[in-house]
Amino acid sequence: MYEYLDKIVRFQDLSEAEMMDLTKNLFSGQYSEGQITAFLMGLKMKGETVDEVTGFARVMASCANNVPTSVTDAMDNCGTGGDKSGTFNISTTAAFVLAGGGINVAKHGSRSVSSKSGSADVLEELGINLSLSPEKLGKVLEDIGIVFLFAEALHPKLEEVLPACIELGMPTVVNLAGTLINPVKIDTQLLGTSRSDFIEQSAKILRNLGRRRALVITGENNMDEASLFGINRYALLENGEVSLGEFTASDVGMEEVTLQDIQAGDVKENAKIILDVLEGNPSPYLETTILNAGLGFFANGKVDSIKEGCELAREVIMSGKALKKLRLLQEKQV
Repeated sequence: MYEYLDKIVRFQDLSEAEMMDLTKNLFSGQYSEGQITAFLMGLKMKGETVDEVTGFARVMASCANNVPTSVTDAMDNCGTGGDKSGTFNISTTAAFVLAGGGINVAKHGSRSVSSKSGSADVLEELGINLSLSPEKLGKVLEDIGIVFLFAEALHPKLEEVLPACIELGMPTVVNLAGTLINPVKIDTQLLGTSRSDFIEQSAKILRNLGRRRALVITGENNMDEASLFGINRYALLENGEVSLGEFTASDVGMEEVTLQDIQAGDVKENAKIILDVLEGNPSPYLETTILNAGLGFFANGKVDSIKEGCELAREVIMSGKALKKLRLLQEKQV
């Protein structure tokens, strides 16, 4: 640890192999919480590299309880969190729209660290069991085309670093890598990040980890979701190449809303918002879900443009197909 920490504090980058070696030791329980905190904070201050996050993610993934499934084209749409925007559970709501549109969604997520309601918190409030065995989770995905994968249950080694993450209360390499280590083999991905400085690098890491197609998005004010205000910046991984782009609400034919319009309170309020959106009740929450689900359809390659994806997302919600996916998950993941 001290050799690697010395390099980090001198702002020297670690190789992928060095990061893998350090991470293996970290997950073996060899380091104190103070040492882990120093490592996480030092790496954040230096700035994480593609090789460092790739190495960290590879070790985290190797330690996971993999979910066996015959599904080979699964998609995830998780975000890093940590943007402190106080918004409702956008990606969780959008996951049901993506599934309603015919995509196999393996939604990976955890409890809240810095927000009022994480994806696991709100889905538990909606009656979703967070502790099914990996075998049962794989069967749920096969049967209904969507499953929620609770990170803390499927990544037991996370307990070695979570106390330090909670104590720091800010995004670290664990957040960056945690969005990449789905226990199901992921084919495509929509990745929301609060790190606007790390969009292109994140897309390259997804390429390193075998994604066929992916899109990394940061909204206005470093939201880890697409926003209907300000400028959205993204990196698209397609055919092995990464390209950068940006868009606004008007570019995709949608009206602007404010951040305050999509903020939410506790878990119960977030659960109600999800139900209201999936029932098609008009609101800024609905429009924001449509934008992010539309972006997911584009990231998956199901549509040729973000605007076309938004049109499909609205159609899926209004047809009741998205709500049906929630009801099926409530029946199956119990």
